[in-house]
Amino acid sequence: MAAIPPSADRTWRGFARFLLLSVAGIFAAYLALAVLIDPYDTGRSTLLSRGAVRPQGPRTASAVRGRDPAYTGAVIGNSHIQLIEPAALTRLTGIPFVQLSVPATGPAEQFAVLDWYLQHHARPAALVLSADAFWCADDPAFPSEHGFPYWLLGDWPDYLEGLIRFPAAQETINRIGWLLNPHRKNAAADGWWDYERNYLSQGFGIDPAKKAALEKPVGSAPEPHHGGPFPIAERLRTELARIPARTPVVVVFPPVYARAEPPAGSPRAKAEAACRSDVRTALTTHPLSLVVDWRDGRPEAADPDLFFDQTHYRLPLARSLTTEIAAAIVRLRTQMTD
Repeated sequence: MAAIPPSADRTWRGFARFLLLSVAGIFAAYLALAVLIDPYDTGRSTLLSRGAVRPQGPRTASAVRGRDPAYTGAVIGNSHIQLIEPAALTRLTGIPFVQLSVPATGPAEQFAVLDWYLQHHARPAALVLSADAFWCADDPAFPSEHGFPYWLLGDWPDYLEGLIRFPAAQETINRIGWLLNPHRKNAAADGWWDYERNYLSQGFGIDPAKKAALEKPVGSAPEPHHGGPFPIAERLRTELARIPARTPVVVVFPPVYARAEPPAGSPRAKAEAACRSDVRTALTTHPLSLVVDWRDGRPEAADPDLFFDQTHYRLPLARSLTTEIAAAIVRLRTQMTD
């Protein structure tokens, strides 16, 4: 076999070097553009921030909403607290509230949102946290089957790594288009999303099969834990330690339909009660805190017209819960001034 002439070898090496440098240059240029555009408006670059929320899901919108200084109160949880209207809380308490709930999340994601909010609000006027069944997991990592963009709410290395993802590249382009559109649409700045219409369009509250599913009794198995102690207790204490002592904190045990309650005295009933007890005990480490408990056998929980399914309630019940949350906040604020 004939040897490759030195000139040809130099040519190929030069081409390879040029190719690598070009790829590196394109990559660096994209990353610089993505940082400048800040596709989810995290505030890391404010050059193109427009003070509005681009239409997107709550998972990514929590970054821009959670840093908005206009909202000194926040509601954090998942779809089990999402029908709490922030504007209603604002009217009842005088505190500008933002709804930061993200569907299909558990404590790990919710505390990430809380941490992000606290980074941008050193002294919140009030915080509302939803403690549902996902808080009672055995695993202290609180794993979830659904993805969550922790990188959006993380430090700079995580953020830069996240921008390399294809969806982030797509959103960079989408944000450019949104910025250039003189008739661009905006999402609700306070995060309010009334999903009642979505449920009704899927037949909830109407379809006989879905109504029948609402009446299916829950099992009595000791799900998800044998009875404690629960990992959520220590994690909640850690998070509460980061919240200023003069910030009222309300933890809500959101309503479930009566048929979703385990039989009294069953292993599962005891486990769930033990979990809620652990949450209450952890909450006492914060000087201005209250529990709003809608797992206490209220008559509303037995009304099928107030629920879509066994864990998602409708607007009339959400309004009653909102009023009680607001009253708890007002009570705590009164204690603060006494």
